[in-house]
Amino acid sequence: MLPFKADPMHSDDIQLRTMKEFFSRQFFRPLGLALFLLLFSSAALAESAGKDAIFLRVGSGGGQEYTIKVQGAPSASGFLVDLASLARALRLGSVFDGRRMQIDEAFGSSVTSCILDAGSDFAVIGSAAGDTPKRVVQLAAAPVILQNRLSMPVEQACRMLTLWLGRPVRYDATESRIDASLGNRAPDASLQAVGKLDSDTPPDAVQPKPSQSSGSSAGDSTSAQPVSGKTVIDDIQVETRANGIVMRFAATGGMRRASFLRPDGSGNLYLTIENATGNPARLTKNFEGGVVRSITPSLLDGGAMQFTIALNAPAYRIKSSSFRYDPLKNDYVISIMNDVDVEAIHLSEKERRIQERLSRDVDKWKLDAVVIDAGHGGKDPGAIGTRGTREKDVVLNVAQDLGMFIRQRWPDVRVIYTRKDDTFIPLKERGQIANRYGGKLFVSIHCNSTAGNSRVRGPEVYILGPHKTDASLKVAMFENSVITEEENAAESYKGFSDEYLIMSSMAQSAFATQSTEMAQDVLRGLGRSGSNNGLGVRQAGFMVLWTPSMPSILVETGYLSNPVEESILRDRKDQTSIAYSIFQGLQLYRASYESRMTASARTSD
Repeated sequence: MLPFKADPMHSDDIQLRTMKEFFSRQFFRPLGLALFLLLFSSAALAESAGKDAIFLRVGSGGGQEYTIKVQGAPSASGFLVDLASLARALRLGSVFDGRRMQIDEAFGSSVTSCILDAGSDFAVIGSAAGDTPKRVVQLAAAPVILQNRLSMPVEQACRMLTLWLGRPVRYDATESRIDASLGNRAPDASLQAVGKLDSDTPPDAVQPKPSQSSGSSAGDSTSAQPVSGKTVIDDIQVETRANGIVMRFAATGGMRRASFLRPDGSGNLYLTIENATGNPARLTKNFEGGVVRSITPSLLDGGAMQFTIALNAPAYRIKSSSFRYDPLKNDYVISIMNDVDVEAIHLSEKERRIQERLSRDVDKWKLDAVVIDAGHGGKDPGAIGTRGTREKDVVLNVAQDLGMFIRQRWPDVRVIYTRKDDTFIPLKERGQIANRYGGKLFVSIHCNSTAGNSRVRGPEVYILGPHKTDASLKVAMFENSVITEEENAAESYKGFSDEYLIMSSMAQSAFATQSTEMAQDVLRGLGRSGSNNGLGVRQAGFMVLWTPSMPSILVETGYLSNPVEESILRDRKDQTSIAYSIFQGLQLYRASYESRMTASARTSD
C-alpha cells in the first residue's frame, strides 16, 4: 500500500475562503453581504457552466467545512468524475499507472487502500497492515479512461467511497454537488462489511457479475456465485505484446473464485482457481525465450487448481501485473507489463544458442556406439598356445563379454560386432563395418605370442602409427599376416608400406589424442601383477586400425606363448574378468571425453 500523503488545499478553495473572510470583516453590512453572495453565486455558475467540473462540499466535524471543485466530464449516462481529482479534494493520496489506480486513506490509526482498474466491475479494498481480509466491492459501472485519467459515474464513485470510508459521501443531482462528511466512521461500518450492498443500492448494481478484479501487492481475487460441478481449465494461450504478455486460461464451466499473487523474489507468480480441475500434463508450458519461462499447473488437495508462472526476471524488468476475469470468453486473464533489459536479453540469447548447438551437435561427439572387433576367426586361428588354445576362441569370448557389460551399464550406447561367431572377416572390412554403422570407438581384441620366449607375459595396448621398436613391428607383422588368407590381398592392400602408414596416421591425427587417452585408460584397467613386458601404450602399423574413422585401439590381452598366461586366457571366468577390465578403462575414457567435449562446446560460443 502507498503511504498516505495529504495534498495542499486546492487554490480555488483558498480564493473563495479569502474572499468570504475579507467581506465578513470589512463589509459585514447588508450591502456587503449581498455583494458577496452575488459574487459567490456568479463564480459557482461560471464554474458549472463549463460542465467539466462539479463542487464538493466537505464537512470534517466540529462545524468546519470547505467547498472545492472536482474535475470531470459530462456523458450520456451522467457526469463522469475524475477519480484523482475527487481523491485530492477528499485529502486522499492516489497513484495511477495508466490502467490501475490505488487510493489511500489514513483517517484513523491505520491506512487502508482501494484499488480500481479500468474496465473492471470490482474494486478491491484492504488494509496496508494486512490485519483484515480483503473485500471486493461490486460496481454498477466500471471505471473508464478519459484523456489519460481514470473516471467513473459520480453516483458510483460516491457509493464506493461510502462503503470504503464508512462515512457518507452522496451526490445531489439537483444541485450538481457532492456532499461528504469526514467525521467519525459510522459505528457499524468496518472493512468486514465492505462489499455488502446497501438496501438503497440500485437493483442493477446487485446483480452478480463476473469478477475482473486486480488486487493489492499481496494479490488479487475474484468473487463468484456458487455453481455446481467443477470448472475445467481446457487450455492456456500466451499472447506476446509490444510491452508485455497476456495469458488466458480458458475454462469450461461456471466462474470460480480465484486468487492471484504477484511475482515473488524468485520471479514466480501464482494463480489459484477454486473448485477447478484440468490435465496438468497437457497444460504444462515451457518457453525458450520471452517474459515467461514456464507455466506449471498442480491440483491442490482442497479441490483447487494452482498455476505457477515462472518469469524471466533477470532479462525483463516487470513493471506491473494484473488479473481479471473475462466473462465473454470465460477466461481467467493475467497481464504483465515489462521493460526489456537488452544486455540480459543478449546473454539469454547466447545461452539459448549454446544449448541449441549442444543439442544439434550432440550426435557428432557423444559416445553412443562402440565397435568391438574380435581378432582373427574362421580359417584364421590366430596365435595358438602350448596347450592348443586358439586366439580366435579366446578373443571372441572376451568381445562378447565386453559387449554385455556395455549394454548393461550404458543402455544408451549401441554395440556393433565385426563378428559374433567363428567367421573370417578381412582386416579392411572390419574398419569399414565400424564406419558404416556410425561407430564412435573401435576396440580390436587379440592375444599375443612370441616364438622361442615363453617368459614374456602381460597385456599391451596399441594405437595406429609407425612402429618405434622391433617388438612392435613383429607384433604388427604377425597380426597383419592374416591378409595372406584374403582373396585379392595384393590389390586390396597395394601400396601399404611404412610411407603409406605415415600418411594414414597423419590422416587420423584428429583421433590420435583420443586413441592414446583411451589406450592408457584401458591399459590401466588391464594391469596384472607379474607382467614383465614393459607396460605402456605402443604404436604400430596394424592394418585393422587403418580404416576406422574414429579413436581406435588394439588390445593384446596376454601371451598364449606363456604357460601361466595361457591358463588365464583359456579360463572362462578370467576371460570375463579381462572383458570387465577393458570396460572399466572405456568407462574412464568416456567420462573424461564427454566432459571435455561439453566444456569445449560451451566455451567456443
